[in-house]
This record gives sequence, structure tokens and C-alpha cells, in this order.
Amino acid sequence: METLQELWSYYTVNGTYVWDQFVRHFLMSAYGVLFAALVGIPVGILIARYGKLSGWVLSVTNIIQTIPALAMLAVLMLAMGLGPNTVVMSLFLYSLLPIIKNTYTGIKSVEKPILEAGRAMGMTRTQMLFMVELPLSLSVIMAGLRTALVIAIGVATIGAFIGGGGLGSIIIRGTNVTDGASIILAGAIPTALMAVIADLFMGWLERVLSPANRKAVAKQSTSTNTVA
Repeated sequence: METLQELWSYYTVNGTYVWDQFVRHFLMSAYGVLFAALVGIPVGILIARYGKLSGWVLSVTNIIQTIPALAMLAVLMLAMGLGPNTVVMSLFLYSLLPIIKNTYTGIKSVEKPILEAGRAMGMTRTQMLFMVELPLSLSVIMAGLRTALVIAIGVATIGAFIGGGGLGSIIIRGTNVTDGASIILAGAIPTALMAVIADLFMGWLERVLSPANRKAVAKQSTSTNTVA
């Protein structure tokens, strides 16, 4: 009970600071995933087209994923220095695997009869990609982005060790003082909430963009127009 009172007191006194670190934490995570999506989705499409590259690319991204976060930050710090840019770069690298792998899986999972029908209609490869393959694999790609964002939010906490800021700086401050449980919770609770909210939002977006859901919406819209 005393810890909860201290936690409430900390939020009351340092509410603005906690909010600033919350926003900073989210932006670092979002930028890392955004940049990874800009690179990872085209790479996923490329290795789906040229299957011989898939083993190499996925192996490299798997190796990156196995590197401990602190080791990754330490190596990048030597090249890029301290600050949030180094954290964003590490989040970019950690986000590549789920995005590339899900994009590759989504594109490869499009059924061949659908592709053959598109070719029979005279579609070019570009038209097939944007009008058939990407729409059908969008929900799978969104699942990769969802995983990447949740991972990024967790890893961004460690970025406070190299001056990246974020909610991790509050947690570290709590570990450096006596009876700092309330301060640790003041950083840990918003981090957990951010991860849960991001996961729920991306899950909802994934369901909205799924082909089955869009077909149901289109069917309902058509039936409504017919009745009208």
C-alpha cells in the first residue's frame, strides 16, 4: 500500500516528465519500426520473387535477432555515439526479421490459381503485386509489424543506458536509489501499457485489413445499397 502511495505521489509531482519520456519512448520505437518497414517490406517482396536469396537474407536477420540488446547498443554506440539515434538504429535492426519474414511468407502464401488468373487477364508483374499479392498478404505483413513494434517497445527501455531517454531512464533511476520500487514501477507500468495498447491497436488493424473482413464489409455495403 505504501508503494502505491509513493507511486501516485511520484506521478503527481513528475507527471510532465513521465509523459515526455513516454512520448520519447514511443517515438523511438515507432521510428525504428517505420524505417525497418521501409526497408523490410521491399526486401521481403524481393526474396519472395527470387527464392535463392531468401535463405541468406533470413539467416542474416536471424543472426541479428540473436545479438543481445546491450551488445548491439554497445557496438552501435562506438560507431554512432550516444543518444536516441543509436537506439532507433538498434530498433531498426531488431525489427527487420519479423517484417521481412512475414512479408516473404505473405507473398508466398498467395494461391497459384489466383496468380494464374491475374496473368490470364494480362496483368503485369507490377499490377499483380499491387492489385493481387499485397492486398491478399496485407494482414500477414501487419502481423509482422505488430510483432516488431512490441519488440521495439521492450528493447527501447534499454536505450536509456546510452542516453536515449525514454521510460527506461525512470526505471534506471529507481534502481539507483534506496527503496526505489515506486520509481521503477513509475517507468515499468507505462512501458507495459504502451506495449499492450500497441499490440491491441495493431491487432485490430490487422483484422480490419484482412481479406475476409474486407469481403464482409463489401458484401454488407452491397446488400445495403440493394435494399435502398
